[in-house]
Order: sequence, then C-alpha cells, then structure tokens
Amino acid sequence: MLSEIITQTSANVREVHKLLVTVLIMSNSTPHIAILLCTYNGEQFLKEQLDSIIAQDYGNFSIWISDDGSKDQTIPILKNYQANLKKIRFSIISGPQVGFSRNFLSLLCNPEIVADYVSFADQDDIWAPNKLSRAVNHLKALPNAVPTIYCSRTYLIDETGNSIGLSPLFRKKPSFTNALVQNIGGGNTMVLNKAALSLLRSVGIKPVVSHDWWSYLLITGAGGTLSYDPIPTVHYRQHNSNLIGSNRSHRLSLMRIKGLLNGRFKLWNTTNTQVLLTFKHLLTSENQRTLEEFSRARNRWLIPRIWGVRKSGVYRQTLIGNLAIMLATVLKKI
Repeated sequence: MLSEIITQTSANVREVHKLLVTVLIMSNSTPHIAILLCTYNGEQFLKEQLDSIIAQDYGNFSIWISDDGSKDQTIPILKNYQANLKKIRFSIISGPQVGFSRNFLSLLCNPEIVADYVSFADQDDIWAPNKLSRAVNHLKALPNAVPTIYCSRTYLIDETGNSIGLSPLFRKKPSFTNALVQNIGGGNTMVLNKAALSLLRSVGIKPVVSHDWWSYLLITGAGGTLSYDPIPTVHYRQHNSNLIGSNRSHRLSLMRIKGLLNGRFKLWNTTNTQVLLTFKHLLTSENQRTLEEFSRARNRWLIPRIWGVRKSGVYRQTLIGNLAIMLATVLKKI
C-alpha cells in the first residue's frame, strides 16, 4: 500500500512539474528551445561545447543531458555546470546505454521535455553564438503545423580547434527520395519544430541507423520539410573518436566506399526501410509508393533492380554520390 502511494505521489509531482514548465513557456513570448545533449566519456571537449551553448545570443532555452554511462570526468563536469547555472534549466538523465541513436531518441521522446523547438547537440562541437537564433528565425518563417527540421552547413575543426574547412554545400532540394539514400542534415545542427517533435514521438524509439537520418526520413516522408541553411552554425570537430564524420574528409569518403562494397550501406538501407514500412501509414501516398518501389527493387535481379531503383527516383546530392548509387545497384549493395 505504501509503495502504491509513493508511486502515485511521484506521478503527480511529475505532472505538476510538466504543467508548470508549460505555463512558463506559454508566458514567455520568445519560443522556448530544449537542447538535447547526449554524452559518453566526453570530458576532453565537453566544457567548450557547454560554454558555447551558454553564450548563445538566444536566451530562452533549457539543457537536457542524457549520459550513457560515462566512466571519465563527464558527470562531475556536468554536475559542476548544473550547480553554477541559476537561470538555465539543466537536467542530467541516465541514458539507455545501447548506442548514441537510442540515447538521442530517448531524450526526444521524454514526456517531461516541453518546448516550442528541440535542438540536438553533440558533446564535442562548438556552437556559433547565433546558432539558436538563426534556427528560430528560419523556423518561424515556416508554417507551425508542418513538421519541419532546420539544419545547416558546418565549419570543420580539428582536435585542437583549428579550422580545416567547411562541410559540403548541398544544392539539390531536400526530399524523401534523397533521404532514402543519404542524410544531409547533421544532427549536431538540427532544430525541430513542435509538429516534427510530435510526429517523431508518435513513432517512439526504434532501432534506426541514426536519430538525425531517421528524423530526415520520417519528416520528409510524412510531407514535412527540411530547411537547409548554407550558412554554417556549428564548429564540427573531426577526430578519431567521431562516430560519424563529415563527408569532406578523403579518408571518410574512402571509408564510405568501403562500407558500400562490404554491404554496410545495404544494411543501413534495410534497417531504415523496414522501420519505415512499419509506419508507412504516416507517409504521403506518393512517398508510400516511392518507399514500396525502392524496397521491392533492392532485392530483384539485375535489370528489374536497376529499373526499379531509377523509377523510385532516389538520388544523392553530388555526381559522385549518384555514381556510387548506380554502382551499389549493379552490385546489389543498395
């Protein structure tokens, strides 16, 4: 009996807290952004990232951190910031510890997080001071009811913070047919509006390749929009611990070609399409047909496979990327 009372009381406290947060957000004319930062043994660069977030020229935000079982000084660093930040909501949560994608999706689907927009953040980058304000200006210019992702180009930096160039400038229109074979939106630049958040939460935490690619797929598939900003807003750190690096590096480009040849690209497509097929009722009728055509074509013999992939209309952003799609199709690695 006592345990039931405690459980019910805890649930009531959570509901009251959620209501208070909602009231505070509604009382502020400036849209509130929840920053979703996932950490794992991030002590080396974490302070620089947190400092760049705190220094944003956009002030109405909260920081939600999900740590995936760090064994270094990540947690002490986070608790020190939490203790010293008086005006910013700073929450630390234990992650599911089954990979970065599930960690981000667990934060995204956390019902305690109430906001007008949500922004993904990596532990080792540095944000430009106008990162959030630029994203909000883009999103406010678009219909609130349409699920929308903002993302941007990035500055590339090395481990010591020195500039090493820019990420690719994507010129072709973002779309579901592009998303099926390529993710152009780096999660570390993404900001989602409330409609996009609701759509992703309706699906829940699924075994997808990555949280950012999945966001691009589902939102464009359902008729939403990806707004790509050619102006960089994040200093994206390139180092040996990167789980996924920029497209610019020759080494990483070779790794992607190797991944295509050894079947990793095909495995990624299988993973994403299987989950999409489960939720195809959320897609537009046109995108349902595209998904079904692409899924069927991948497993046909050579000529119908080539024809089916072409008919589906999938494309990447560059000539080399589209040549790679043709090669993958011929080799049945699509």
